[in-house]
Amino acid sequence: MRALTPLLFAITLSSCAPKTEGAAAPMSPDCAQPFEAQAMALTAQPHLTAAPEDYAEPYRFYSSEDGHTSYLITKPGAPAHPAIMMQRASGNDVKTSGCRYGAQKPYDQLLAYLEGLKTWHR
Repeated sequence: MRALTPLLFAITLSSCAPKTEGAAAPMSPDCAQPFEAQAMALTAQPHLTAAPEDYAEPYRFYSSEDGHTSYLITKPGAPAHPAIMMQRASGNDVKTSGCRYGAQKPYDQLLAYLEGLKTWHR
């Protein structure tokens, strides 16, 4: 799960990033939608940048240009697959939400890991 660090890094940079003029608010995941449809809808948003793909990691990361919103979308082979996580930064607070399409325990572990990154320091 070391690859999840880019998600926290993107949110940390959010205080430095300029606001994108005229950008619509990033979508929240709609857990009533099927995983594939929801992943496609989220990643098709304008002003969203994909992190470079690491083929050794079973996650894809996407961040809004202003750095306030990041998504983690699991790939086949990820412990919590299928799942979509979203983090929104507001001031000094980062809220994590998401959609579980698979087993509860791996999803809870992924959520706990992301929550733990909020307090991580070098």
